[in-house]
Amino acid sequence: MFATALRRAALGVLIAALPLPALAVINGEVSRDPDGLRASVVRIESSQGEICSGTLIAPDLVLTAAHCVMHQAGYSVVAVDRSFRPRRITAIAAAMHPDFVPGTTPEDQPGIDLALIKLGQSLGPDFQPLDPRGGGGITTGESLNIAGFGVVAENRRNTARTLRQAQLVSVGSLQVANTVTVVTDRRRMAETAGAGACLGDSGGPILRGGPGGYQIVGVVSWSSGAMRQDRRARTACGGFTAVTPTGEHAGWITSRAAELAQFRPDDLPQGLRRGNRSDWVARPGRR
Repeated sequence: MFATALRRAALGVLIAALPLPALAVINGEVSRDPDGLRASVVRIESSQGEICSGTLIAPDLVLTAAHCVMHQAGYSVVAVDRSFRPRRITAIAAAMHPDFVPGTTPEDQPGIDLALIKLGQSLGPDFQPLDPRGGGGITTGESLNIAGFGVVAENRRNTARTLRQAQLVSVGSLQVANTVTVVTDRRRMAETAGAGACLGDSGGPILRGGPGGYQIVGVVSWSSGAMRQDRRARTACGGFTAVTPTGEHAGWITSRAAELAQFRPDDLPQGLRRGNRSDWVARPGRR
């Protein structure tokens, strides 16, 4: 069944993918546990009105999708405290994977859709960064969790900014413009609409484990609609979710995070060395 789903996807059924640079967990549950994923998963907002999700990997570092921060805009990160009150922090720099090609849609991206964001201040002990190095690879058939701040349906933009999570299953790798791992709703297998990513979930984590022991194993890049849906109301949500596996890029994440850990707000843009040409440092007027 996994192979059949992927074969149909490769033939183009799943390329109803979103052309927008930001993908919400539909058919998921609102995360209400103060000791749960709210301590690790954050929201990313741009001055252009776009929303993405991301994961704390250090008190002042967020792992997300590169297409979430590729535009010339101001960015901020919103974390929620134990009472689920939002706390907004300015993003002062971003480093994209050197293979990422700005200006492409996520499903046409030939490079690696990963980025790190440096925050203007550290989050305190109320928050729990996740270590991106220990998750390892994603096994076909493995049950995983997705979390994000996106919408519950494409036409319901007012449902964004609430943290939701759902359980999905990996159905293997897929070669499109680059190679991604595909996850989907185990009960629906993307035949009909089920749980998965939607607008606002790009950059959010794919996780193994549970409360107190979550491991990040991937970052959401884009999504597709189900294979069977009404042509008059097509959607790019509820089918397959395409994921960039973090285990394959742990070396880059670790080395770049170490560089950003030393970065200070008054550093020159050249302080982001050996990165993507589109790496940026916040300057007055862009925050």
